[in-house]
Amino acid sequence: MAGGFVDAGNLKRAHLYEYRITGYFIFACIVAALGGSLFGYDLGVSGGVTSMDDFLVEFFPDVYRRKHAHLRETDYCKYDDQVLTLFTSSLYFAALVSTIGASYVTRSRGRRASILVGAVSFFTGALVNAFAKNIAMLIIGRCFLGAGIGFSNQAVPLYLSEMAPAKVRGAVNQLFQLTTCLGILVANFINYGTEKIHPWGWRLSLGLATVPATIMFVGGIFLPETPNSLVEQGKLEEARRVLEKVRGTTRVDAEFADLVDASNEARAIKHPFRNLLAKKNRPQFIIGALAIPAFQQLTGMNSILFYAPVLFQSLGFSNDASLFSSVITNAALVVGALISMALVDKFGRRAFFLEAGAEMFFVMIAVAITLALKFGEGEPIPKGIGIFLVVAICLFVLAYGRSWGPLGWLVPSELFPLEMRSAGQSVVVCVNMIFTALIAQCFLISLCHLKYGIFLLFGGLIFIMSAFIYFLLPETKQVPIEEVYLLWQNHWFWKRIVGPGPASASQV
Repeated sequence: MAGGFVDAGNLKRAHLYEYRITGYFIFACIVAALGGSLFGYDLGVSGGVTSMDDFLVEFFPDVYRRKHAHLRETDYCKYDDQVLTLFTSSLYFAALVSTIGASYVTRSRGRRASILVGAVSFFTGALVNAFAKNIAMLIIGRCFLGAGIGFSNQAVPLYLSEMAPAKVRGAVNQLFQLTTCLGILVANFINYGTEKIHPWGWRLSLGLATVPATIMFVGGIFLPETPNSLVEQGKLEEARRVLEKVRGTTRVDAEFADLVDASNEARAIKHPFRNLLAKKNRPQFIIGALAIPAFQQLTGMNSILFYAPVLFQSLGFSNDASLFSSVITNAALVVGALISMALVDKFGRRAFFLEAGAEMFFVMIAVAITLALKFGEGEPIPKGIGIFLVVAICLFVLAYGRSWGPLGWLVPSELFPLEMRSAGQSVVVCVNMIFTALIAQCFLISLCHLKYGIFLLFGGLIFIMSAFIYFLLPETKQVPIEEVYLLWQNHWFWKRIVGPGPASASQV
């Protein structure tokens, strides 16, 4: 059958691993996970700021005039301005470029070094944006923010996956998604308050991005490096010491031996990016580096996150109501992340992908049909229909928040072997940011021209990606990160490419 499950007990030395959850481990994971708050705060704040009148008057007066010329109309094209969308998408173009440099830093200097660089760059970008006097300063600030996100998104998922014991890796890795969701939610509350501060409330929204960056930098100074990275750098004694400390036991011989074995194999790889294309790494490259990060954006979720206030205003909500509606939807995102953290290591990655994918598909179709029947240009949207749309979008966000949101970062971070992990994660971030930038740049013009059809498009894409998961992704729950490669050798499809492994795997 489609899903090639592998019994973790049949892997190498996984049954010998021992651990306790220690305060040291919890501190390290929470501090590192704050990298997600950078990404989340920006996702939440940018859409709110671009809907604020004071911001539009200063930088985009044409959009401001168009917005108020249709103040009492539902107009799909109200915010269609490519320079305005460049304000959002420029960050993601910068992030995809910076992640290449982040790969080198992450591999040679460690995960912690990339986290610190990301915090400094994000702090700089927040200051530039807060004091921006023209569009050029806005774009420059966004590029600094993007570099910060490129470094943090490259390093943080790796850090969390490498620090976590296999049995709780899913929940620990999803701290990144949880802080991302909390960052979005906090940004929405801030936008809701600063929108009433005239004429500089938008500057406060953008400038407060310095807060999570400062916290991450100060906390990062005290972060331990991951044992995997220390072994990779040849610091074996320190790696063993850190491993014992984060596992809460001195009985780490089996896990440490697996780390050393993986490191010895990694040292033979001189060109990790080229090695991504090797036949034995084809599944990781296709699924982890290309498909999942692209699909995560093609769900249409980030379009809602970027432009929730703009979207609700385009659908006829007032400014206050649109900001409040986006707060509600992003609260649903946090709830979804908490559900996924609690249950993903019990039910598995595939179950969440497939169950939530079905829900997202039906919600998108329902929204498209509703808009096609009830949403005419120049006519205010009925209150009942408006409430239905908010509820539908909340259901969509809740489904995404427990599936493609967290798993889009978790699954790629646990697929790659050590020798290509930092290079693989760079490609993950690059692909993610390419599609994030394209969606950000194209969503408003697509909303203008496709109207309700854009939701049908996203629904079709969700159906395709769910089928991809069903047929091609094996279950990775509770499999030690250094032994995930054995899954491909026992998968119904991928074993034809990488070669069969031990005949001990069970198929479903």
